[in-house]
Amino acid sequence: MTSHVVPAGPFDPPDVNWAPVSRKLASARLSMTAIVVGVPAVGGAVAALLSGIVWLWVIPGVFVALGLWAAWLIPRQVRAVGYAERADDLLIRKGIMFRSMVVVPYGRMQYVDVQAGPLARAFGIASVQLHTASPSSDAAIDGLTPVEATRLRDKLASRGEARLAGL
Repeated sequence: MTSHVVPAGPFDPPDVNWAPVSRKLASARLSMTAIVVGVPAVGGAVAALLSGIVWLWVIPGVFVALGLWAAWLIPRQVRAVGYAERADDLLIRKGIMFRSMVVVPYGRMQYVDVQAGPLARAFGIASVQLHTASPSSDAAIDGLTPVEATRLRDKLASRGEARLAGL
């Protein structure tokens, strides 16, 4: 009996163990979405209630529908984000429908920084941004715990220095 092996696609290289980001990233994104769609939804509901114009209820309805769609989509998006450290490069994958994978060779990294805005700090997450000579590289990993972000920053910086020095 011959077994059929499905070849790995461009987004699933063989022998790669993907590390997921923190689920707190979904909570942070959902909180921001709640603010962005909640304020207009409440404002539209108040306007519809005070004016008595029935068709104005469409406004809060649209924002509630957008909020429900985001509540379904955001956790799926966060589960699709991952990164993998290999011997010579770092892989970052994102996306569900429009997938992307960025491969950053350690020798191309110029510097690595960690960022955390007020909302990210409130949820206990941070982002690691990799900077290369190419201005178009999108090498960022959002939703890391501060400990993991620090570890990754230090490890990537040391690997980048070693590769840049030709070691």
